[in-house]
Amino acid sequence: MIGCTCSTCRSKDPRDKRLRSSLLLEKDGKRIIIDTGPEFRLQALRVGLDSLDAILYTHAHADHLNGIDDIRPLSRYHVLPLYGNETTIAQIRYRFSYAVDNAEKYGALPHLQTHVLRPYEICNICGFPVQPVVLFHGNIEDFGYRIGKMAYLTDCSRIPPETYPYLHDLDLLVLDALQHHDHPTHFNIFQAIEEARKIGARQTLFTHISHGLMHGRDSVLLPRNMAFAYDMLSLELSEEDGEHE
Repeated sequence: MIGCTCSTCRSKDPRDKRLRSSLLLEKDGKRIIIDTGPEFRLQALRVGLDSLDAILYTHAHADHLNGIDDIRPLSRYHVLPLYGNETTIAQIRYRFSYAVDNAEKYGALPHLQTHVLRPYEICNICGFPVQPVVLFHGNIEDFGYRIGKMAYLTDCSRIPPETYPYLHDLDLLVLDALQHHDHPTHFNIFQAIEEARKIGARQTLFTHISHGLMHGRDSVLLPRNMAFAYDMLSLELSEEDGEHE
């Protein structure tokens, strides 16, 4: 955090150096990303991202959306599809209208096309079986995504009862866990642990971590099959379910 001198912000552990939460998935030469935060450019340069086939959005808050203009080099010669719920797509079309459905073939603007996803309806996106699930981020309804046997549930403080049946039999759950104490729009670490136990994935990684949590110090709080995610973490799932980073 800017101007902070807490132990996490002064930590020399690279796992405590965090950019905004995002996920890159790769399968059979196709790549999709979940969310483009303000550091999207830095994240893309860091992993050497040179192609992109689609973007999924969880919601329209700035820390998940405002790197959208830096998509431009990756949509220079083709229209890049964006997906999200109706509210998120409406915000993208309003706030970044210059980049959506623009007529310039090889101009200086991103070339984006928006698509509204329906809750719980599986959609094949570039070979990935994408299933949006409803979460609540405070009083905002946003999307998590189940893709094969992995689910990505960031920015949530409540999972509605109708979503749980879509989270069964997961190999990997990535779940919001902001800090130690309560927050109105995010799970704290203890709430996240309980939610992870309820969902019962074979492995859980916690994300969207604030500087209130320190990777090394607080990992002792976590059950054996749970851990904190960290920047540049790369994992591989079975061939059936694809790869993700």
